[in-house]
Amino acid sequence: MLPDPKILLQLVSMRMPFGKYEGRLLCDLPVSYLEWFHNKGFPTGKLGMLLETMHVIKSNGLEDLLKPLRTNRFPEKGQEKKFRK
Repeated sequence: MLPDPKILLQLVSMRMPFGKYEGRLLCDLPVSYLEWFHNKGFPTGKLGMLLETMHVIKSNGLEDLLKPLRTNRFPEKGQEKKFRK
């Protein structure tokens, strides 16, 4: 079974909408934060599904799946100007 490219693109473009890591790309959330959600329960809906997917990716050392999707396309929050021409 191949990963859904639409979901992978959302992981490198969607930002965390709330909490300690508000504004950070989902793919940049620390494993400890994803594990906290895993233990306490992921939010319902699309965000919960994406966080759970990111948890599985990071827990299994599969972050390299996302590297080709994010290369200079989605800079860190506050770093956008460095990439504009």
